[in-house]
Amino acid sequence: MPTSQLMTMLVFLIILVHIALVSSLNLRPGYYSETCPEAEFIVRDVMKRALMREPRSVASVMRFQFHDCFVNGCDGSMLLDDTPTMLGEKLSLSNINSLRSYEVVDEIKEALEKACPGVVSCADIIIMASRDAVALTGGPDWEVRLGRLDSLTASQEDADNIMPSPRANATTLIDLFHRFNLSIKDLVALSGSHSIGEGRCFSIMFRLYNQSGTGKPDPAINPIFREELYKRCPLDVDQNTTVELDSTPRLFDNQYFKDLVAGRGFLNSDETLFTFPLTKKFVKLYSKGQDEFFRDFVEGMLKMGDLQSGQPGEIRRNCRVVNSVADHLVVGLQNRMESNHKSI
Repeated sequence: MPTSQLMTMLVFLIILVHIALVSSLNLRPGYYSETCPEAEFIVRDVMKRALMREPRSVASVMRFQFHDCFVNGCDGSMLLDDTPTMLGEKLSLSNINSLRSYEVVDEIKEALEKACPGVVSCADIIIMASRDAVALTGGPDWEVRLGRLDSLTASQEDADNIMPSPRANATTLIDLFHRFNLSIKDLVALSGSHSIGEGRCFSIMFRLYNQSGTGKPDPAINPIFREELYKRCPLDVDQNTTVELDSTPRLFDNQYFKDLVAGRGFLNSDETLFTFPLTKKFVKLYSKGQDEFFRDFVEGMLKMGDLQSGQPGEIRRNCRVVNSVADHLVVGLQNRMESNHKSI
C-alpha cells in the first residue's frame, strides 16, 4: 500500500476513533444483546464466585456505583490507578482504606475480554456488578441500562470535594443528593446499601468518644449498642478493624432501617437519617415495609446510574489504565475492516 494511502487511512481511523469517543450515550437495557450476548451472565457468574470466596467482597463492589457515579458521572474513573501525571480516586479521602475488592472487577473484565474483546465498558461492569451484589444477597433484581463509556482520566481532587464524610449530617447529604437531581427519598433508600457489608472503626471513633467536640459519645447511639461498640472499637484499636453495618450484614433486607429506629446505626451519616425530620419518615416507612424499600432502592439505583459527565470516553481493555493510542487505532481498524466485510 502506498505511503500516502496508508497515511490517509490512519487519519480516517483517528477521526473514527474521535467520533466514537465523543458520541452521545444512549443507555438502554440489552445494550450488549448482539455484540456480547453473554455479558450479564458472565458478570453474575464472577460475582457468584466472589460471594462464595468472601461474602464481604460483593458488598464492597456494590458501593462502587455510588463512588463512581457521583464523581463526574458513571464512567469507571474510580477504577483507574494513579500515573506519574494523574492522581486518581483510589486514594481520595472517601476511598483510601475503605473501598476494596477491585480485583473482582479485574476478574470480570478478564472474562469479558475473552468472550468479546473491547466491547463491554468498565463503567457498565460497575453497574451490572452492583445490581448483582444486591440480587445475590437476597435483595431485588432489576434490568439495568447499559452503554456507558470509560473515562480517559480521574480526579482525586474531585472525589475529595464531592464524596461525603461518614460524619455528614442529613442536611449535608440532602444538599449533595439534590445536586444530582436525587430526592430525599432517593437518599434514604440508597443509604440502604449499608444493609450489607462492614465499616471501619476509624469512621465512628468521633461518634464514640468526641461527638461534636464534646468529649462524649453521640447521645443518639443506643446505650447497649454503644457498649458493644466500645468493645469492638476501643481507643487503642487498629482503626481499620471492621464492624457490621447492620445486624444482618450478609443479607440485603430492611434490617438496616430497623436498626436506625433502634439507635443502632453504625455511621453518623446513617443514624442522622432517623434523627432528622425530613428523612425520618422514610426510615420509618422502610423499617416496616421491605417491599417499599426494595422498590425505591431500585428506582434510586437506576437514577444514579444515569448520571453522566458528557466527556469523551472509550472502552478500556484494562479497567485500571486508559488505552494507548495504538489500541484505539487497532480497534478502529478492526471496526473498519468488519464494516467493509459486511458491505461486500
